[in-house]
Amino acid sequence: MTTESHELLVSGIWVSVVRKGIKNLHLGVYPPDGRVRVAVPLAVSDEAVRIAVIGKLRWIRRQQAAFAGQARQSKRELLAGESHYYLGRRYRLAVSTAEGKSEVTLRNRNTLELRGSPGMTTEQRERVLAHWYRERLRALAAPLIERWQGILGVSVEAWGIKKMKTKWGSCNPTARRIWLNLELVKKPPECLEYLIVHELVHLLVRHHDDHFHALMDKHLPRWQASRKTLNAAPLAHEVWGY
Repeated sequence: MTTESHELLVSGIWVSVVRKGIKNLHLGVYPPDGRVRVAVPLAVSDEAVRIAVIGKLRWIRRQQAAFAGQARQSKRELLAGESHYYLGRRYRLAVSTAEGKSEVTLRNRNTLELRGSPGMTTEQRERVLAHWYRERLRALAAPLIERWQGILGVSVEAWGIKKMKTKWGSCNPTARRIWLNLELVKKPPECLEYLIVHELVHLLVRHHDDHFHALMDKHLPRWQASRKTLNAAPLAHEVWGY
């Protein structure tokens, strides 16, 4: 499918314009920094895009202001007493030393314990925690993907987890592959389900058009509330968004 993209400056706002084989114009403002993206049919001119953006300027600026005020976590040093998130809950980190395998456990509803060998560096503790997060996300995502493939009548060839700085997830309909952002494991459970359904629906509909929205409404009626929750949750120190 033919696509064209470029940047357009409209009233002091840089707008990412993507032209592709769709019927309607779609304008969105995305976290974490309020970037503006407009997807339009191939025949729509830049002037028409400019007029559409100007007509939505007040709404765009409100969205950008909301993202600018969104809570962000400070840089983590993996020290005792830090706050870390898992499935939308905040946990205090407890750090202990012991010989043998390094591991992370949920001690109770308030404490996340990281045990490691004496002298572990910050980078080593980060790797241990990231591995735990990855394994937990894989265990949570696998049954959801299996379930929703059956509901939607689709199948993926492969799925994986990785850190992504600009998206919560992605789908390659041609390869039938989806990726999940590792940060999803820190968000409320409904956010993970929403994201998985979102990406699987892309196997049926490539673009965020009316058909896509109709399928989301049919199968996950509260998807927009879940998307709002996801984008309102505290962002990591790194830049994330969807």
